[in-house]
Amino acid sequence: MEDKSQIKIKFITREDNQDLHVDDKPLYVPISLKRYGLSEIVNHLLETEVPVPFDFLINGTLLTTSIEEYLKEQALSSEAFLTLEYTRSVLPPSYLASFNNEDWVSSLDIGYGRILSGSYDGIVRTWDMSGNIQKQYAGHSGAIKAVRWISETRIVSGGNDRQLRLWKAHSVNDVNANEDDDEPEEGKTLAILEGHKAAVSSLAVNDNRILSAGYDNAIGFWSTNYKEMTTVDPLEDAANKVTSTAAKKRRKLALQDASIRRRAPLAFMEGHSQPVEDVQFAHDDKTVAYSVSQDHTIKTWDLVTSRAVDTRTTGFSLLSMTQLAKLNLIACGSSARHITLHDPRVDAATISQSQLIGHKNFVVSLDASPVNDYMLASGSHDGTVKVWDVRAQKALYTITRESGEKGKVFAVSWGEPGIVSGGEDKKIQINQSVGQQ
Repeated sequence: MEDKSQIKIKFITREDNQDLHVDDKPLYVPISLKRYGLSEIVNHLLETEVPVPFDFLINGTLLTTSIEEYLKEQALSSEAFLTLEYTRSVLPPSYLASFNNEDWVSSLDIGYGRILSGSYDGIVRTWDMSGNIQKQYAGHSGAIKAVRWISETRIVSGGNDRQLRLWKAHSVNDVNANEDDDEPEEGKTLAILEGHKAAVSSLAVNDNRILSAGYDNAIGFWSTNYKEMTTVDPLEDAANKVTSTAAKKRRKLALQDASIRRRAPLAFMEGHSQPVEDVQFAHDDKTVAYSVSQDHTIKTWDLVTSRAVDTRTTGFSLLSMTQLAKLNLIACGSSARHITLHDPRVDAATISQSQLIGHKNFVVSLDASPVNDYMLASGSHDGTVKVWDVRAQKALYTITRESGEKGKVFAVSWGEPGIVSGGEDKKIQINQSVGQQ
């Protein structure tokens, strides 16, 4: 009579390190085993001096239960022959540091050994990894909603004042030369980019091109070099009858900034019927862009013709986006509290591949892991950042605010220093990057 408490399995791995490869011959293991027990077996087979923790996948899904529970969920018998793929476990994202900001933190970007932040006080700031503000960029007349590094010495920002601003930034070496200064230096505006008729919600940079998403349902396409764009006269609406208070205020600000060069977009793309929340260049083709909107759609744009070439419709407002390049997937955060995964190459009839469920409020910021092709981080109005592996149904880890406050998280960026997040608690929080052990 066959032993129902054992199951026939074989182990495989895609690890680059050949020292972590075991023989894939079949063996019998107890069906009661979970990740830890299976990890012990692999370590025994590898004869490792120091145990290496492993996670296990069956048919591309992370095993989060015992083998027995997995068999029940999949309606499989213990006579099944399972292939278990093992991969090194990821470290939990332990807390590293927090920096205090003057107001809500709305946008973050990591680059060149520094953190770039946008805030509701209308100021763009660059920080070193010790929490010192290196430089402040004042000029916007409303809350900042998006910031991006262009290069070590160039920054772009956008916000509620409808403008994009190109800024001149110091390189790290230049900043270190000014260490004796008590106050951070003020940044210089190189150009104001005008065209949006409502708030700018998101920015993307690829080489010498910029994309902007707007609450005017449109997408702006710009150059990082102001010389490539048409000049805009800041006083051109002076001849028009300026009646609204907002229009008068904008004109007054325009007069104040009259000495700053202004530029129009290379192209302005309309097609969404509601505010555009996020925009990105395709990871493998800078002539293609993706956008997500409150109108429930993901659009693919041809930047050569400035036309939408594909539209996918979902059942909810889309608020954020990131790309998992190696998997050819776009992850979208939604007002329905989940993250959906889409393959932009698949026929438009296919809407969604799968959903990542766990947040309790809007998912407003996403960023892919720089070290693991399957992982991303999400920031939500529920006050948490969650770390996901798209091969698992549940979040791997949940990062709460170290301040203890329950305020919304508006921004998350995953880079060299770790997972950086910011929101209503006015703090920029850094958690250790979740990578392979």
